[in-house]
Amino acid sequence: MSLVGPRPALPAETSQYSEWVWRRLHVKPGLTGLWQVSGRSALSWDDSIRIDLQYVNNWNLRLDAAILARTVRAVLSRTGAL
Repeated sequence: MSLVGPRPALPAETSQYSEWVWRRLHVKPGLTGLWQVSGRSALSWDDSIRIDLQYVNNWNLRLDAAILARTVRAVLSRTGAL
């Protein structure tokens, strides 16, 4: 597991993945990620997968740094979780 990456996949989820969703598993899961700082539990499953794939397709160190900063902000403000 890495510091930043897509949310870890549950076995029950991966058994239902369509072919295009498997791309999200091409990078290590992370303790925080774009999904977590973009709405987390307020997002639909499709939106969370779309955001995870956006991260996989656009990964760079600047994006990881931005996600880490947004994570600190979300934790301190207690936003994003239901």
